Amino acid sequence: MEIVKSRSAGPIKDFKDLDVWRAARTLRQDVYRVAKALPEIEKFGLASQLRRAAVSVTANIAEGFGRFGYQENAQMCRQARGSLYELRDHFVTCVDEEYVSREEGRRLDAAAQRVAQMLNGYLWSTLALKKAAAP
Repeated sequence: MEIVKSRSAGPIKDFKDLDVWRAARTLRQDVYRVAKALPEIEKFGLASQLRRAAVSVTANIAEGFGRFGYQENAQMCRQARGSLYELRDHFVTCVDEEYVSREEGRRLDAAAQRVAQMLNGYLWSTLALKKAAAP
């Protein structure tokens, strides 16, 4: 994969250098805090779903980065985006069931939307690199 520059830290040599992965990691940490605070009745339901969706976002970004081709990376980005939207729905559930405040739900949703925007930018960049590499 071609080395591109990150806005924040120089050349990107590993998925951990990606701004989008870093933002998704922060979101995942927030999600884990929320999941830990859910009532016992939700430990194997909603808490598990929250954790799996959050892990899926960072894992798919990392896996896509490690794939050989641009198209494979793009597909993994699309899967990560789907998991972000799943998280957003789980945040609504957390607010509806009064597990988190409306304010906290809005904050989490805004963070997920920001990661989605960054992921869309990364996806478009990946597809542009694919197009530029085509004969």
